[in-house]
Amino acid sequence: MNLRQPNANEAIGTSNRSRSVVPMSGLCTRCVDGCKGSCDIWLSSFRGREVLYPGPFGEITAGADKDYPIDYSHLNIQGYAVGAKGMPEGVEIGPDTAVFSDVNTETEYGWTDKVKMRLPIFTGALGSTEIARANWEHFAIGAAISGITLVCGENVCGVDPALVRDSNGKVTESPEMDRRIETYRKFHEGYGEILVQMNVEDTRIGTAEYVASKHNLETIELKWGQGAKCIGGEIKVKTLERAIELKNRGYIVLPDPTQPDVQAAFKAGAIKEFERHSRLGFITKEGFLEEIDRLRDIGFKRITLKTGAYSATELAMAIRYGSEAKIDLLTIDGAPGGTGMSPWPMMNEWGIPTFYIEALAYDFCQKLTRKGMKVPDIAIAGGFSDEANVFKAVAMGSPHVRAVCMGRGLMIPAMVGKNIGKWLDKGELPKTVSKYGSTVEEIFVSYEDLKERYGARMKDIPLGAIGIYTYSQKFRTGLQQIMAGSRNFRLSTISRNDLMALTEDASRVSGIPYVMDAYRETAEEILLG
Repeated sequence: MNLRQPNANEAIGTSNRSRSVVPMSGLCTRCVDGCKGSCDIWLSSFRGREVLYPGPFGEITAGADKDYPIDYSHLNIQGYAVGAKGMPEGVEIGPDTAVFSDVNTETEYGWTDKVKMRLPIFTGALGSTEIARANWEHFAIGAAISGITLVCGENVCGVDPALVRDSNGKVTESPEMDRRIETYRKFHEGYGEILVQMNVEDTRIGTAEYVASKHNLETIELKWGQGAKCIGGEIKVKTLERAIELKNRGYIVLPDPTQPDVQAAFKAGAIKEFERHSRLGFITKEGFLEEIDRLRDIGFKRITLKTGAYSATELAMAIRYGSEAKIDLLTIDGAPGGTGMSPWPMMNEWGIPTFYIEALAYDFCQKLTRKGMKVPDIAIAGGFSDEANVFKAVAMGSPHVRAVCMGRGLMIPAMVGKNIGKWLDKGELPKTVSKYGSTVEEIFVSYEDLKERYGARMKDIPLGAIGIYTYSQKFRTGLQQIMAGSRNFRLSTISRNDLMALTEDASRVSGIPYVMDAYRETAEEILLG
């Protein structure tokens, strides 16, 4: 088993001097007095807490690289030579009708008032991080034209530089939140939705009331945590004035920017940035159900919940409480997670990995179903980037899993498209791009498709959004091929029978049949007549 090597990683800008490294500690086998760097311990000796975080902040996303014993690569997808499940009624099934390009990749979620998406994927929470703010137009319009849900993450109102609050501390104006919602709606066409997350801080300042009253938002998402960390949302702050402003708004800011010694260290250049932290939540069944009722009274049609890679106890709480509250979607985020701002040790060493937590979630959902209880629609998150593993997640959690929440997998196309635009403007296209052409029309294979749809409105679609759309079309086609090969022509017909486990350990954890046992009885009946 190849696990992560501690004490050095590109994400935090550290490395080992020696070629020989102690596996458990990550220390160089021969640590020399006078070494000029630069392992974690070496850098931490003079930069301290900065080394906890990937960087440079605002310019990167970071994903943990711990290699878990079992993951979705230990499952394979079954292929069949007969059948076609989910074909339209009245269609005679055969080679001329069961064509892979006709596979329906749409999904939906919700208790009664359902939301449809063109693909079984949606964005991770794009909240108060600089990556989300700076690239929002690309993310939002890209999600809208692709027909998928966009999650506006926590703390957006709370960190808005132009935030206005009343005498009770409740938000009355948040131009940044307004921009986020309005940008998505500009190109929304009935598939997917924008939903806003709330943590402890958002609840205190009245984010739910604001987005409901000003924007008539239909969905709100409560957040218990995520797969990368369980200690609340964090961002970096570069100026002393901004750090003091956020502390005065009630956030935890470290180091404390109001302390004279901290201010002196910042002015001297020793402290170069501050961390803004959210508070830990404390969940009770009574409090959760009361909050659901309060949000419905405000006017939300749908309420969703995002929870992280906590213990099996919290997973059971999320599923059971969600069932009783009739929430519309439960997103379960497994470790290790990829994010713009999480402590690197926590990203690698904390929480239940995605494969394992989905296996637990399926088991728990089945137990409640057998009791006659309806469980919420489920989305799985934590490390997905392609259609094959999304298929596996949907199949492994069938019939409860409706979609996969993708973080970096949907952020990357937006940043690629945006940067192609910058390179074109500067006449600096790298060869990796210029080999496909020197104009937007030549480079983006989906450009003419979008031009046909939007005509003159193309000028309002940024290239990052075209990047997301282009990626989503590749995803859709790849998923159609996989589904057709497993003879599923609608997502709702995908089942656990469409998977096989490649190792006995993967079979034991997931309950998916081991490859040498899957369909064995049926095969032998055919074989032996």
